[in-house]
Amino acid sequence: MAEFFHMGGYAFFVWPAYGAALLVAVALIWQSIADYRAQARLVETLEKAAGGRVRRAAHRQGGEDPS
Repeated sequence: MAEFFHMGGYAFFVWPAYGAALLVAVALIWQSIADYRAQARLVETLEKAAGGRVRRAAHRQGGEDPS
């Protein structure tokens, strides 16, 4: 098991690379979740300001009749 963690003498290069990749993946996930929440809040704010007409107007632009 110790040989696995030693990585044939390359552990000094391999483990930091794994750590950096993990850090980037976690940061991207966090960024995506934060952006999704911000966009959801913006949609809610815009819909309240428009009296709930934002989604109906979007349907009409696509050729659909919401009624």
